[in-house]
Formats: sequence, C-alpha cells, structure tokens
Amino acid sequence: MRRRNFIAGVAVAAAWPLAVRAQRTGQMKRVAIVSPATAVGDMSITGSRIYQAFFEELVRVGYIEGQNLVVERYSGGGRTERYAGLVRDVVSTSPDLIFPVSTVLALGFKMATSMIPIVAITGDPVTGGLVKSLARPGGNITGVTVDAGSALHGKRVEFLVEATPKSSNARLLGSQSSWDGTGGAAIREAARQLGISFAIARLDEEITEAAYQRAFHAMERDRVDALVVADQPEHFTYRRLLVELAAKYRIPTIYPFREHVELGGLMSYSADLLDIYRRVANQIAEVLKGKNTAEIPFYQPTKFELIINLRTANALDLTVPPALLARADEVID
Repeated sequence: MRRRNFIAGVAVAAAWPLAVRAQRTGQMKRVAIVSPATAVGDMSITGSRIYQAFFEELVRVGYIEGQNLVVERYSGGGRTERYAGLVRDVVSTSPDLIFPVSTVLALGFKMATSMIPIVAITGDPVTGGLVKSLARPGGNITGVTVDAGSALHGKRVEFLVEATPKSSNARLLGSQSSWDGTGGAAIREAARQLGISFAIARLDEEITEAAYQRAFHAMERDRVDALVVADQPEHFTYRRLLVELAAKYRIPTIYPFREHVELGGLMSYSADLLDIYRRVANQIAEVLKGKNTAEIPFYQPTKFELIINLRTANALDLTVPPALLARADEVID
C-alpha cells in the first residue's frame, strides 16, 4: 500500500516583520512538494539550506506556511517504482499547485493532469519533453532548469581533466537517462576531443545508499581514475555519502552542486542552488496569485561557479594547475 508522507504546516510568522505578514491574501493555498529522494523533514524552513532559502523567499513575497499556505510534502525515497504512486496520490488531493523536483516526476505530473499548475525544477525541459520552448512553455507547467545545455557538461569534463591530466578512464555517475540524454552526449564529445575514455557508472533504478556503494565498488574494480557526477536531485540528497565514497576510493570527482565541495568534494561547476530555489518560490507565488503558468517562461541560469577544494586535492596527491585555480570562483583551502 502506498503511503503519503505528509507534514502539517507550522507557523513561522513570529520571526518575520509585520510588514511581511500584512501581505497575506487571507485565503489558504495548498502546495504539494514532491522530491524523488529528499526526506520530508528536510523540506522545511528549518531543513536544508535550499529549502530554508525557498521558504524564506515565499515569506518575503507574502506566503507563510500555517497562515495562508499549507504545504504537503512527499518523498519517493530514491525508489523510482514509487514515483507513479506518488503522482497519483498528489493529483488525487487536488492541490492548488504541485512543485516536483526532477524531470521524471515533472513528466509524470504532466501526463496525470492538465488542470493543476505545475512549477518544477528539471533538467532540460525541452529535450525532456516537458515544454516546446523555454520562453513559451504553454500548458500547465513552468519552472527552472538546472541544465544550461551542452556547454555546462563539457566544461565539467574539461575542468576535471585539467585537474587530473594523467586520467584516462573516467565515468559519469548517474541513471541511464543521464547518459542517454543531451548531457551524456556532451560529455562523450568533450571526452573524445580531450582523448579520454568515458563510460557510465550506472546507478540502479532504486537509488539508495547500497546502490552508490555498488557503483563505487565497480569503479574500483575497473580502475576508474576520474568521475563526473550527473546533476540529478538524488545526488544532492546523498551528497555526504557521495563525498565520503569518492574519498574512500580516492577518485578525483567533479560534482554538480557546490554543497558537495563544502562537504569535502574536490570540485564543482554549477549554478547557485539557493538562487534556483528562490526563483521557484517567486514563480509559485506568481501562480498562486493568479498568473497562468503558460505565461511564465522557464528560467535557465546563466551564471555558473567553479569551486575547488585544495585540501581535498592535497589529500588525493593532486597538484591543481595555477591556471585552473585562477579560473575558480572560490578556492577552499
């Protein structure tokens, strides 16, 4: 039997100025947040940093959980076989808006309802089949993409090879879809130009701690010497485990989120997740106030940051070239 993970709204208005509270509409709105793997307890203003930013921005634009907003939280627990059930459960409750995190979940909701507005965080929404264009999404779905196209994925390969010039046997860690899509194609092309062998370290369909353990064990067996982590949301949820495994198996790794590097990962090249979640909060507020999703362009970030952790490089006996350090937006030492 499917079980819905739900946490009732809690009032946080006491921490905010009266001017902000005055923005209340007087009508409760219901928003369903649906994550493929994040625990429901982390999807709150007291949870992870990205959700803190998300809820603080909602408060800023006039939506306060427990006062004029009810938030229902759902998690797939990293088990893809649960996603279809989550979609059915959420749609059956008819919330005012659905906020899915991942292309897979967004596609499920798009197929399940054409009436409930959807604001999503996704990979490439055009190649993923969600919308026909970023500027004119049409239909009942809009949101923010963390994918800036082939240049983003190719740059990750470039930076990793520059930091590990002796590497020759690299992998992309992710689901099969991350290898088959445009990101995987860009990685393969960049690897071809740089003369490095690249293949997929494919995760099981059920993305759990055990799946990561198996993937890294296989990479040790295959003598993998460089790793790109795909930008799928499960990798953020399991960010601490990923960093620990990369350190244990001594595999130089570039990650899709700076939070990995803050935990001890070697490098990241990514958009600012805090900014992405704030932008989603603003889009949600626009829809709750009556704007049509078809009129809200999909947002695509244009600024990306290269973060390098020199302590981790030293632990891996890597000498990061001065030219690469000079290109970094931040160096942790």
